[in-house]
Amino acid sequence: MQALPFLRLLKQQHPEAEVHWWLAADLCPLLEGDPDITQLIPFERRRWRSPRYWPQGLAQVMALRAAHYDWVIDLQGLARSALFAWLANGTFTVGLELEREGAHLVYDLAVPRPRDKPHAVDWYLAIARALGIPVHDRYEWLPPRSLSARRIETLWPATGDRWIGINPGARWDNKRWPAEHFAELVRLLAERDANVRFALFGGPGDWQLTDIIQRVAPDRCVNFAGRTELPELVEVLRRCELLVTNDTGPMHLAAALRLPVIALFGPTAPEQTGPYGQTQLALRHPLPCAPCMKSRCHWAEPLACLRGISPASVADEVSRRLAKK
Repeated sequence: MQALPFLRLLKQQHPEAEVHWWLAADLCPLLEGDPDITQLIPFERRRWRSPRYWPQGLAQVMALRAAHYDWVIDLQGLARSALFAWLANGTFTVGLELEREGAHLVYDLAVPRPRDKPHAVDWYLAIARALGIPVHDRYEWLPPRSLSARRIETLWPATGDRWIGINPGARWDNKRWPAEHFAELVRLLAERDANVRFALFGGPGDWQLTDIIQRVAPDRCVNFAGRTELPELVEVLRRCELLVTNDTGPMHLAAALRLPVIALFGPTAPEQTGPYGQTQLALRHPLPCAPCMKSRCHWAEPLACLRGISPASVADEVSRRLAKK
């Protein structure tokens, strides 16, 4: 997702280029049919663990080599991605100079991270500059998907209400603002504005979280948890006026749509991985240990960095941002 600005700018500068995009298989639906991508190459990370998959994986590697790429661009900078970049055997290989896994050793050009440790998107765009690609913001990060939009219209007919997205899940438990805080936020906002409705997002495993929230205002919430594929999630977000979210995937989708995002941060650093263009607006409760960048909390008061963000303060920020629209 955060690499897409690089793709858009690359195609603007080189519209004749054929782009083959190698990415995790579960993310492929997000980019299927994308006008700037000639071919998607799914990486089956889990299946590579089984020797039974190796003949199929080897065939994919041989297909990469047979393509005779002019440029092989590694935007991950990890040992795994660098290995496949090297195996692709392109004419010129460029990637991020992370050094922690030695990936830069296989590149013809390694682009170092600027000293101020910028956002991931800006680091990716540093590669664009290194390749002579002009960098600007005149591109559409996520073009509309008409088929997905029509399905969402069937599930969720448009109304004149103001819709706020709520995303309570995250891959790490300690990146989750408590579901009870989200519920209190919804209660406060529903009291303040009779025209506000809430779209609840999450995967199939987030129903317990969204159910806690929905019970506060059942007639004001639509629960999309586990009901949308990635392209449909994008189209639902496109119809919201604002998203309140933890540090997780839908946050980046909303930022790509240039939707106002109120991101709740605890163990991670918003200036590096927050909603692009809005990182300075991320909310966090300062603690000596934050950001710890760890998947488990070791502070004396568990999750204090997130629990310290009050629902009332988030409601005030929502009201302030909506007033600007």
